[in-house]
Amino acid sequence: MYMSFKEIIAEQKKPLDYKIEMAKKAIQRGFDVCRSQAAIAFSGGKDSTVLWHLIKTYFPEQHERTAVIFGNTGVEYPESLKFARGLGKEWGGDNFYEATPERLKKDGLKYEAQKQVLEHLVDTGEISKVLKPDGKLKTTQALERACPPEMWERFRQEGLIWKAGVMKSYWWCADQYGYPILGKAASKLKARRINIDCFLRFSETSSEKEELQKYYDILREVKISQACCDILKKEPSERIQAELRVDVIFKGLMAEESHTRKVNFSTRGYLFKSKRKYVDPFYHCNPLSIWTDADIWEYIHRFSVPYSPLYDLAYTDDKGNECKMKRNGCIGCYTDYGRKNSHMYVLRQTHPERWDAVMNYGMAAEIQRLRCGGKDAPLPVSAKDYDRLSVLSVLPEDRIDWMIDHRPCAFD
Repeated sequence: MYMSFKEIIAEQKKPLDYKIEMAKKAIQRGFDVCRSQAAIAFSGGKDSTVLWHLIKTYFPEQHERTAVIFGNTGVEYPESLKFARGLGKEWGGDNFYEATPERLKKDGLKYEAQKQVLEHLVDTGEISKVLKPDGKLKTTQALERACPPEMWERFRQEGLIWKAGVMKSYWWCADQYGYPILGKAASKLKARRINIDCFLRFSETSSEKEELQKYYDILREVKISQACCDILKKEPSERIQAELRVDVIFKGLMAEESHTRKVNFSTRGYLFKSKRKYVDPFYHCNPLSIWTDADIWEYIHRFSVPYSPLYDLAYTDDKGNECKMKRNGCIGCYTDYGRKNSHMYVLRQTHPERWDAVMNYGMAAEIQRLRCGGKDAPLPVSAKDYDRLSVLSVLPEDRIDWMIDHRPCAFD
């Protein structure tokens, strides 16, 4: 199927009743190609809730056999987490599955410890043992195996160890890969921070393209990564899909949400084929592709569909208007960095304690380095904004904390 952007826009302007019928046809096609197990990707957000309601209402027999997979990343909004679990119990019963990130199988070093091991190997002339011929790090595990026992012991005492059995959390992802700052298009490498350090320092195979060289310059100062999306959301869901032998997954994606999703719908349509290791073909079905946010809310109000109380939380936008929460998602995601009314701008108003935790744990420092060309703690404000003497009295190592308390808008 091919549909031009102009045709998609025309479809988006049609009434809700038409879109419900188109969604029903897409859902039927999804069930028609199912040979093993169908599943709904459920986030606890309004879109996937409406999709679930459509399937439950218009396909009751198939719904009884459909798995519902909720991706609990560990950084869900508390309102959405409670709602998702409650609805899962009410609507899903034994067919409701909560996908969580896997746990570490053995102890591992935190990034700060990995850097120290790297310097130790350089100083002792043993760095070649952990590098490939082209200068890239063989594996993170190879570096950790090269760590002397006495260093391991010191790292344990200093709390620089990720212990076996610990879940791969948002904080683990941020430490090992970097924070989800900037969009996916800006994060071109899915590699651990220490691997990137080795690549930039020792490898002679880096691209000569100017665009990539600029990207490498950013990585020398701050590590940004979208790995958390795969590790916390995609991989756990796909693990359950494999266990259940899912061959059709229904998703509440809409073309209006992003240019990428509009392109995907334009070229692939409501139902498209891919493959998985355990099954071929594997189908993705997006019945809400031509729907808009307004359609979702019209459907919710018309059919009294429950929704997460997250959407009733209010915040003030940059123009002083009171607004309601628009999107569900991960609390620590900052892919819209630099935009007005960004995720973090809203989070600071609706969940200030969560914003404070994310910023104090390390995101604020990374944003500061991104904004200021790698400088850890430049003077936070100009003299015209604050008393010059009070600014100068803040020690460099304390300036990030000072900014979080006195000028939080610098980070959102």
